[in-house]
Amino acid sequence: MQRRTVTIGALDLEATLNVPAKALGLVLFAHGSGSSRFSQRNARVALALNGRGFATLLLDLLTTEEAASRGNVFDIALLGRRVADAVAWVRGEPSIGDLPIGLFGASTGAAAALVAAAFEPSGIGAIVSRGGRPDLAGGCLAEVRAPTLLIVGGADHDVIGLNREALDMLRCVKELTIVPGATHLFEEPGALDEVIGLACAWFERHLGRQA
Repeated sequence: MQRRTVTIGALDLEATLNVPAKALGLVLFAHGSGSSRFSQRNARVALALNGRGFATLLLDLLTTEEAASRGNVFDIALLGRRVADAVAWVRGEPSIGDLPIGLFGASTGAAAALVAAAFEPSGIGAIVSRGGRPDLAGGCLAEVRAPTLLIVGGADHDVIGLNREALDMLRCVKELTIVPGATHLFEEPGALDEVIGLACAWFERHLGRQA
């Protein structure tokens, strides 16, 4: 498997790209507020996807200076454009540009992923949200065409309600799965493993070249 650090766009946003041999597709990770491409939880999901034959791109959506402003951290339109910029970068890379692209978003990163998918309805093959705030994508939700899986912890009560509202607004193939007993960060024993299994199965079903 090839692993390298890359820079994306005019701001040189940093990202970690992992590409297994004969990749089936590529999953771009949009991290949530206060997180980065070094998120251990997302790294575990990415490693599992690599093992299933998917390339992964773990991306910082903001520069270090931008991340110091809470306004930028919750600027979903800005974050959505950054995800879209990263998708455009992937398309321009000869070694990975023809791979089907999926998006994995956590917390506010889920909203950013959905906004980016609305920018390019036919360009995204599948989306997974982990403990996300898809409701923050607002009116963009109705424009998303990629099959979308929303995963929420059973003890994350407020976020469950927000995800149900977002699910009603989506007009694509969609599913909401609640992991019993899990809190927002899925820190309970076995909770993240369940997220990994659900995400891998969703991308295998909707994104891989064989889909």
